[in-house]
Amino acid sequence: MKIEKVDVWLVEGIKYNWTLLRITTDNGLTGVGEATNWPGSPLVYHAAKHLGERIIGLDPSRIDYIWSKLYRDLNWLGPTGVMMCAMSGIDMALLDLKAKSLGVPCYELLGGAFRKKILLYANYWFIKGGHNPEDYVWQAKEVVAQGFTGLKFDPFAHTNYLFGDDLSSNLTLTSAQEDLAYDIVRAVRETVGPDVQLAIETHAMLSMPTALRMAERLAPLNMMWYEEPVGPESANTLKYFRERTNVPICVGERHYSRWGFRPVLEQQLVDYIMPDITRCGGPSELKRIATMAETYNIQVAPHNPNGPLSTLASAHVCASIPNFFRQEFMFTDVPWRDTVISRPLNIKDGYYILDDTPGLGVDLVDEVMEAHPGITEMKPGFYV
Repeated sequence: MKIEKVDVWLVEGIKYNWTLLRITTDNGLTGVGEATNWPGSPLVYHAAKHLGERIIGLDPSRIDYIWSKLYRDLNWLGPTGVMMCAMSGIDMALLDLKAKSLGVPCYELLGGAFRKKILLYANYWFIKGGHNPEDYVWQAKEVVAQGFTGLKFDPFAHTNYLFGDDLSSNLTLTSAQEDLAYDIVRAVRETVGPDVQLAIETHAMLSMPTALRMAERLAPLNMMWYEEPVGPESANTLKYFRERTNVPICVGERHYSRWGFRPVLEQQLVDYIMPDITRCGGPSELKRIATMAETYNIQVAPHNPNGPLSTLASAHVCASIPNFFRQEFMFTDVPWRDTVISRPLNIKDGYYILDDTPGLGVDLVDEVMEAHPGITEMKPGFYV
């Protein structure tokens, strides 16, 4: 059996454009994957097409061999970024293809299931109103009413992608912005009660003094975690923050592969990690990262503001690891999210419910993807 072709699509999503792909073998077997990242989705799209050409003729069952070959061949381009995203999608599709060929779900190839109900937390639930406590409150009620017991949001007005991107502040907040951020979090906490967990996102867009000050101020509101208080560039910077606060910390959406997570884990700088399956190296690498994290008693909560295949593949990895915490889920998305795949995502009462359907359990629906294309041309502008 050999890889005969790799097809790639860029499909419009509500937040990101999804890079979706299908690998086809010479005997007609197929596997599907996702390589979504933000921003610059045309770059990822073209990288996935390029890597697809590089694996033509290879045996698709040699998943780890292909991963290692691509990583070594492309290392001169850097071990992070668009090439790793493309590798992630290919790895996902290869795992799906092999599992389908064997008639087993992907989690069986990852070691078997610890669980088949995957606890989710909701993101992107706050987009219908403005950046004020009142609009966050009524939307939080809607999310909890649908069974979700974890919510994530960015209460910092000047850094939130929806409410402005003013870079003149140099990652600081005015007193009014600090008060507003606190008021939003407090209002949500008072609305949902003590049993719903709240993750506070910063997008690594706060200066160190601001991040420290707001962490201390928000701590009494009982955060699930304080996300990305600093950027991924230096573990020493994260260590500086860690030593000056007692809030739970989660990082990982901008860390690529096991090597990117290594210093964070070795120095035990966080309480949770959130690898993104479409960025970190795919399901194979996410499983390896989770195993590394287990040795430091750190839990895994995959980042997932992506398309439906990312949600599915992340759930399969989460099923297979002992140190799973929660998986991110896009509460609001485009109406065609469930129609680009051959059956809808199985979400019930804040959980993803897995079954024993072979592979990831779905195929891509070409006509729906083609009806909602993302922009693939490389031209000036800011792409999602």
